[in-house]
Amino acid sequence: MRDFYENPAVPVASGADRSRRQARLLARALGPVRSGAPPATILDIGCGDGSAAAVAAEVLTGHRLVGVDWSQDALRRARARIPWAVRGELADGGLPFATGSADAVLFSEVIEHLVDPDAALDELRRVLRPGGHLMLSTPNLAAWYNRGLLLAGVQPVFSEVSMRGIHGRPGTQVVGHLRLYTARALRGFLAASGFEAVRIAGAPYHDVPRPLRPLDRAACRVPSLASILLAHARRAGG
Repeated sequence: MRDFYENPAVPVASGADRSRRQARLLARALGPVRSGAPPATILDIGCGDGSAAAVAAEVLTGHRLVGVDWSQDALRRARARIPWAVRGELADGGLPFATGSADAVLFSEVIEHLVDPDAALDELRRVLRPGGHLMLSTPNLAAWYNRGLLLAGVQPVFSEVSMRGIHGRPGTQVVGHLRLYTARALRGFLAASGFEAVRIAGAPYHDVPRPLRPLDRAACRVPSLASILLAHARRAGG
């Protein structure tokens, strides 16, 4: 798995539109930066090449955004885009941050790649202060087109049965998805992991064929049908 994700050909970002939507949700949750107040510390866990963090930084002005990834190659590229990027892992000792030190965490299209998402959310909860914000995004297993594909006996988009090639579904790119969520499953999982789900919104998918993109954008009005799920949750206890 490490060799797979160290491959520069493996996609590490899912489009600027999703990053902006997610950042705007967080900006509204944090509120305006107050004069003389310290900036909020926002960790972008699994920042990849930093492109998503760079887009988010345009919206989250005045706050301190720190990119975190375990891939040295990704961090090298991220440091060309954002001021702070450090190495860290969700497993093997955890993230290099003190308990309760972060005001918010961006966790964008990471959870679907994890063998142990339960331990990952435990670690995110640890580094967040009580009441801190978690902005999580992940592909939607029940996206509007996946419902039709399943009825037709076709493997859903985003799902993969092999790390070597695509079988039985549209697309050609292997991206290493191990787990997929519906809106209902994601909400329940967050609650069971010690988070209070505030809102689940939808975002479009950049790889939807151009003629279908207006329909994909319209589906965002009903998050359970959207291509991408954007979850805003808060650490319980604050």
